[in-house]
Amino acid sequence: MNNSTQPTPDTIDTNCQENVDKNRALYIFYSSVVVLEFILGLLLNITVIHLFIFKLKFWKSKTIDIFLFNLVLADILLLIGLPVKAYNFQQCSEEKVVCKVQLFLQFINRGASIAFLTVISIYRYFSVVHPGKRKVLRILKLSPQISVFIWVLLGILTIPAMLQSFIRCNSSEKDELTTIVLLREIVFFTQIFIPFFVLVYCSIRIIKRLKQKSVGDKTKLWRAMFLVTSVVLVFAVCFLPYAFTRVVQLKISGLVMKEEKVTVVKLFDGLLCLSYLNCLLDPILYCLSSSKFKKLYISMYLPFLLEKEQPESSEDTADD
Repeated sequence: MNNSTQPTPDTIDTNCQENVDKNRALYIFYSSVVVLEFILGLLLNITVIHLFIFKLKFWKSKTIDIFLFNLVLADILLLIGLPVKAYNFQQCSEEKVVCKVQLFLQFINRGASIAFLTVISIYRYFSVVHPGKRKVLRILKLSPQISVFIWVLLGILTIPAMLQSFIRCNSSEKDELTTIVLLREIVFFTQIFIPFFVLVYCSIRIIKRLKQKSVGDKTKLWRAMFLVTSVVLVFAVCFLPYAFTRVVQLKISGLVMKEEKVTVVKLFDGLLCLSYLNCLLDPILYCLSSSKFKKLYISMYLPFLLEKEQPESSEDTADD
């Protein structure tokens, strides 16, 4: 297909269906992974958000609880679109309205998930490394206002990308490079790479500060260091390979063999499935890592594990 021509739903559906038919077993596997992520992620996130609303009353709680609530909410809204993605992997449905809704959910809620993850890391950074900077901490404690600002900003950045006459749901075709497409890709890469560097910087500084502050309590130190490091590793595993593959996909030209294009598309779709794993791991890393929240969660949903739980200190340096 000539890249100078805007793809139509019919041609995209044909090329997508041809790709899926040739790799039926692989795309059934991708679809199964997405369905599994949807089921497990939705169950975990819904139970966590239930505790935030009815037990912790997050709006009356600490600043970080409001950010955590919005992080979990973003993950739930992202998970809602996964059944459509799973169906897409098998049937290549390109119904225009469904396509745009699914992409809107994917763009805005993945962006919100990453944004709140980043804000939480920045808040912890100033709380641990620079507790004396009261002006910055007072700003960060305006968590309701900051949360609203993040959602509005992401909505503004996402809506223009949905205004194209047609926007693809599958990875098998390349969009014509227009201003809208360029804006969409800039937003995509900005919301992955900049937060990653922020996370790495904040994590390194937090770990250094915790080592200086911790005297004798090695268990608490290692637990806090493990949490901070795990956040960076999960982000790197879920999003960086996906983003780098997207770079390769965008650079593919007409000189590249069709088989090589198909290989990149298959890899991109697989890494896209991996990126959804973030929705499953966020509640574990950010909510269940807190001793207080973990005990509340187990008492509510897994009471049979209570006898096995050992008493832990209620203080959690990395989580406050």
